[in-house]
Amino acid sequence: MNSLLKAWRHNLAWTLPMVAVLAGCTGGDNNAPKTHALATYSSATWETLPAVSDNDLVAGFGSWRSACTRLKADPVWGSTCAASANVPQTANDIRAFLKQNLDVYGLRAANDNANGLITGYYEPVYPGSLTQTETANIPVYGVPDDMIIVSLDSIYPELKGKRLRGRLEGRVLKPYDDAATIETKGVKAPVVAWLTDPMNLQFLQIQGSGRIQLDDGRQLRIAYADQNGHPYRPIGRWLVEQGELKKEDVTMGAISTWAKANPSRIPQLLGSNPSYVFFTRNPDSNEGPRGSLNVPLTAGYSAAVDRKVIPLGSLLWLSTTKPDGTALVRPVAAQDTGGAIAGEVRADLFWGTGEAAGQLAGDMKQQGQIWMLWPKGAPLPQVPQVADVAKANP
Repeated sequence: MNSLLKAWRHNLAWTLPMVAVLAGCTGGDNNAPKTHALATYSSATWETLPAVSDNDLVAGFGSWRSACTRLKADPVWGSTCAASANVPQTANDIRAFLKQNLDVYGLRAANDNANGLITGYYEPVYPGSLTQTETANIPVYGVPDDMIIVSLDSIYPELKGKRLRGRLEGRVLKPYDDAATIETKGVKAPVVAWLTDPMNLQFLQIQGSGRIQLDDGRQLRIAYADQNGHPYRPIGRWLVEQGELKKEDVTMGAISTWAKANPSRIPQLLGSNPSYVFFTRNPDSNEGPRGSLNVPLTAGYSAAVDRKVIPLGSLLWLSTTKPDGTALVRPVAAQDTGGAIAGEVRADLFWGTGEAAGQLAGDMKQQGQIWMLWPKGAPLPQVPQVADVAKANP
């Protein structure tokens, strides 16, 4: 290990506890913020679940079971996965298996609200090249050579899943460049491919994976490799703040239309989101892209979730609507995560590959309810506490 990094880790080991101590000495218990659980689980019965079709039940169960190769050693799901191996792919057998092995819990927000936001995502296909050309001149970067990633749980287990990303400058680890800096100055990173439109790169980063259509007819599959450590901020929010779009009108299509009409302001738009995603090439395959659980996603039956609320690998019962208002009720598998997928009752449904899937995903911004199907006898997930929102004085 680099000696400078060793020294930095040593300093970190002393610094983080001191930060915690100082934070605890800023005014006593009277000044401590009130907190609440990010979400709660409300016990329910199978009879209270909205009905699903036999086809949706079989497809959703198949999507969940496809991840059992990854979950066979999981302390929560391992035994349930093993028991599912011999379940016939018929609706009656699947229903009997689920009721015998899983309990039902409705997700609730802090105010006991059962409704939340259900959005969609997809695997886009954009024109590009393996080499820089006159038209394909937007780089798709791999992970930078000089970006250091430190898993904080290697020092503090209670910080599981938390990482620092930065660059060493002398003996100091400084935050890595934000998106605006990367877009103007570049980075010390391999270039995976080249795109023709900066907006395509932004949408590719939002989706987390995609395909690049090459001139020779081949498609290059690329997937999320890492991120620069800065928080994700929706570019649609910037357009609303600028008075360019109304909040209820923000869709991927509306953002694209605005960008085409305002090409000189695209750098401002993209710079409003400091997060920047780095990619890697994946082998060519007819399977769906791999999510955070490292299994191929199933169109219509895999979802990205906030893993602080819903553990990866969980089977969910989703009730929402499509953008045209038709009902959408089905079991889906929690197999992916995303920077924008955070909150109490929240899911992002994967719709597949290509333009039609993109239209559906881009327009989906629906209200919905989620039930978590959880192995009987297993302890429920430990949901983190978050600070209450302060109320303004009248």
